[in-house]
Amino acid sequence: MSIQKTLAHHIKKAFISLYNLELGTIEFQATRKEFEGDITVVIFPMLRLIKMNPAQLGEDLGNYLVKNVDEVKGFNVVKGFLNIVIADAFFLNFFNEIKEEEKFGFVEPQPNDKAIMVEYSSPNTNKPLHLGHIRNNLLGYSVAEILKAAGNKVYKTQIINDRGIHICKSMLAWQRFGNGETPESTGLKGDKLVGNYYVKFDQEYKKEIQELITEGKTEEQAKKEASILLEAQEMLLKWEAGDEEVVSLWKKMNQWVYDGFDITYKNLGVDFDVLYYESDTYLLGKDFVAQGLKTGVFFKKEDGSVWCDLTDDGLDEKIVLRSDGTAVYMTQDIGTAIQRIKDYPDVGGMVYTVGNEQDYHFKVLFLILKKLGFDWAKNLFHLSYGMVDLPSGKMKSREGTVVDADDLITEMATTAKEISQELGKLEEYNETEKQTIYNTIGLGALKYFILKVDPKKRILFDPAASVDFQGNTGPFIQYTYARIQAILRKANFDDDVTLSASDSYRNEASLHPKEKELIKQLQLFPEVIQNAAHNHSPALIANYTYDLVKGFNSFYQSVSILGAEKDSEKIFRVQLSQVVSNTIKNALSLLGINVPERM
Repeated sequence: MSIQKTLAHHIKKAFISLYNLELGTIEFQATRKEFEGDITVVIFPMLRLIKMNPAQLGEDLGNYLVKNVDEVKGFNVVKGFLNIVIADAFFLNFFNEIKEEEKFGFVEPQPNDKAIMVEYSSPNTNKPLHLGHIRNNLLGYSVAEILKAAGNKVYKTQIINDRGIHICKSMLAWQRFGNGETPESTGLKGDKLVGNYYVKFDQEYKKEIQELITEGKTEEQAKKEASILLEAQEMLLKWEAGDEEVVSLWKKMNQWVYDGFDITYKNLGVDFDVLYYESDTYLLGKDFVAQGLKTGVFFKKEDGSVWCDLTDDGLDEKIVLRSDGTAVYMTQDIGTAIQRIKDYPDVGGMVYTVGNEQDYHFKVLFLILKKLGFDWAKNLFHLSYGMVDLPSGKMKSREGTVVDADDLITEMATTAKEISQELGKLEEYNETEKQTIYNTIGLGALKYFILKVDPKKRILFDPAASVDFQGNTGPFIQYTYARIQAILRKANFDDDVTLSASDSYRNEASLHPKEKELIKQLQLFPEVIQNAAHNHSPALIANYTYDLVKGFNSFYQSVSILGAEKDSEKIFRVQLSQVVSNTIKNALSLLGINVPERM
């Protein structure tokens, strides 16, 4: 049982014993550094239940705890705060309980628990993945891993936007200007090749617009009447009608893109359990619109279009079916959500990783699904995130001014190489080993820089700043992990020794303050995982890991590990270093970050 639960139990008993009152939630916080203590009870909220001097209340509770709780060694009261000193034996016993756990803090899912489906990536098949997709993928993958660590069964999914006018634009440009070139003939990844033709379409479209304006058309007329756009729209109609030639080209070019995506996903270190395709799902939902019309969830306007009136819920009216009977994105999303539950009946909730420009869309989607009577709709969550900016400004796919994901991954490894060479950190390794470490450092830097920020915040991404071996960065944390591995390799003795309160370990199990601080930090990890899962925030894991690493470095600088005078001290400190390194590794794994054994 954690010290918080132990103390909460006894503080509630104290209230009954001393005041004959039942106390509810108890607020704990870390003791401020200027005061003695390991954990602090906030007295002020208790004054709503009992009217008395907060300092006296703190004294009463402190005396009760010292008398009745073995773990409590002493206390002091500062105004409305009860600072409690916990016996070193408690921390030693806790450490001995967890030191053999490879996955300390992780919870196994229970067989009958409902699963969670996490959607992320969900790209269009007309261009390669870019920096914005990277934040999406890293967030979605990390949240899925955190939810699993918190004890949930998780399915990772994406819906690939493989139809619509955007892919027809790339297809048409390839037909007109491609001369039959393929990924094989050009040496380009398929997603890059198709993306080039999306940019080419936009260039030719703008040329035609200018020509039409020169001929006397207005800009609005020119945009609508440009022949290349009309041809793309005609191609989309042919695709929807099942035209054999168009569908064949669509399949071929989409496969080029999928092959390219697979390489990027592998290099980025993300994966999926199940894929959905918009070409399969875009008609889903229409049946549920028909059912909703019968039950009054939706209503039909005079032009035949179908809407949902959400004004009583503080929103507006939302169209779910056009007057010509065609579906809109909302209809598709309604149908896809329902289909996923049919495909995976054990799913009880979903997380949608989508940028914050779609906040309103998901409010509407979740509300409509609730109105349709689906109980699981209350467990839907929009993992909304801010955009990623670069010093050079905003990215635009159609103009070809995006930061390509593959190029960025390569650039990160190159940056890691340049900085490592400047610092002379990897001089003793061969070129193959160096390149592996550069890739690990570069990708770790990228992931950590993005994930340490609260998802809702916009990010200005600076590759060079992210690959810094000092401060709150991925490489700093990786370097500390590698440093611990070097210590463990040098430890040439049997460390399979358990130290408990009964051992004659430095004055009857007394701990160095830095050892104690480190164990206290380890104690927080299970709760941090649960909080990160509840809040869908990898930033909580990232910043916990940084705090743990800072704690270890302070410990490393304050005490001698391998040079300790007593074997019991040396053994304990090596064991403590091992547990810290495992926790760093496990925490970073939740962010999708690998750790180098040497660095």
